[in-house]
Amino acid sequence: MELRNIQRVYLVGIGGIGMSGLARYFNHIGCIVCGYDKTPTDLTDQLRNEGIQVIFEDNNEGIPKSFRDVDEHTLIIYTPAIPHDSEILNFFQKKGFALYKRSQVLGIISKGKYTIAVAGTHGKTTTSSLIAHILKDSGVDCSAFLGGISSNYETNVLFGQSNIVVVEADEYDRSFLTLYPDIAVITSMDADHLDIYGDHAQLTDSFRLFASQVKTGGALIHKKGLPLDTGFTYSIDGDADATATNIRIENGDFYFDFVRGPITIPNIKMGIAGLHNIENAVAAVEATLRLHVDYDAIKSALGSFKGVKRRFEYIIKTDEHIFIDDYAHHPEELRAAITSIKRLYPDKKLTTIFQPHLYTRTRDFADGFAEVLDMSDELIILDIYPARELPIEGVSSDMILERMKLKKRYKYGKQEAVNKIRIEKPELLLTVGAGDIDQLVHPLKQALEDV
Repeated sequence: MELRNIQRVYLVGIGGIGMSGLARYFNHIGCIVCGYDKTPTDLTDQLRNEGIQVIFEDNNEGIPKSFRDVDEHTLIIYTPAIPHDSEILNFFQKKGFALYKRSQVLGIISKGKYTIAVAGTHGKTTTSSLIAHILKDSGVDCSAFLGGISSNYETNVLFGQSNIVVVEADEYDRSFLTLYPDIAVITSMDADHLDIYGDHAQLTDSFRLFASQVKTGGALIHKKGLPLDTGFTYSIDGDADATATNIRIENGDFYFDFVRGPITIPNIKMGIAGLHNIENAVAAVEATLRLHVDYDAIKSALGSFKGVKRRFEYIIKTDEHIFIDDYAHHPEELRAAITSIKRLYPDKKLTTIFQPHLYTRTRDFADGFAEVLDMSDELIILDIYPARELPIEGVSSDMILERMKLKKRYKYGKQEAVNKIRIEKPELLLTVGAGDIDQLVHPLKQALEDV
């Protein structure tokens, strides 16, 4: 399908972070945009306020008349998170519509553009947002499709006048293999999505294939130590092509020096916290240097970067309480978040509330979750958020608790967790997970602030 032919777009699963970005893009360029999702959220409310029709009943009678017959001007996009027995999804299939995934549509949009694609089992959302912000803030400009809500722009899609587009490339179900970028960044290749890939080796092979799809004359930038045979490496420790040195915390802010061969950008102040975010910043700096962004402009942009919603996001930051919310849902993501918090606040006791995401991920990484969560001083674990999955016999959040050594570990319901926080008012609170734990952020904030 050619971009210029598209006049109408229907998104099955429009409320997802990636899908909503596409909805906003097509609405912006003048298409008629509609969609379905199972649950109203703040994001779907925003889409409706922007003039996009969203329905919440999986009933094909709610599909507008103009979308009910196949033609060359109608694009149907779906997310793999939608159940196979969805009535709306099956309506489009039976009608003979070609169904496109988000990544395929990104391939259509980015065709003919200078594309920077950021992939990785974790770190890709912040890294792609950093790259986009540097390009925007420096005046080089870009369009961008992000996997989170940028706190600088309060959106997940950016519109620019240049020919540059930044996309977050999702490895789930091999989606990123529809992209052929000019610059590819790979932040991590840890075992994940084993329900799709079967084993880590298959996941690794997909990343290698993605890396091989960089255009001739383009660049592959990846974290040092990943099992890739070629490319430019970066790291915050060790011998890489680009590194962060002199990492330090001053008055609660992270600083570092970027070093790549003869190039040094000293005393970079990060607008966001976390050692893992310094590593993400090194990748972003390297990518934008290849677009000839000025050193001072890079430094200024990193200082003004406000982060991404639910990525090490400060909810409360006072003398009495620190409350940080993070999307971490893999053991290595949890390790990065907890390690950074411990380094920032070494004298405070950390209470972590964790909601496991997916039965398969809990089953596959129970040992890893237990080891990392033991770094907390107190843990509250919630039931597993199933997302697209049906329950698996014998798999629950108890699998993690049973493997832990921490004495203060509890399994609570959501309201029980809020009540405990209201009573105990911990000085340092971290909420982590990729499910609907974000719905607890406001109640927990109120619980901490109640006198």
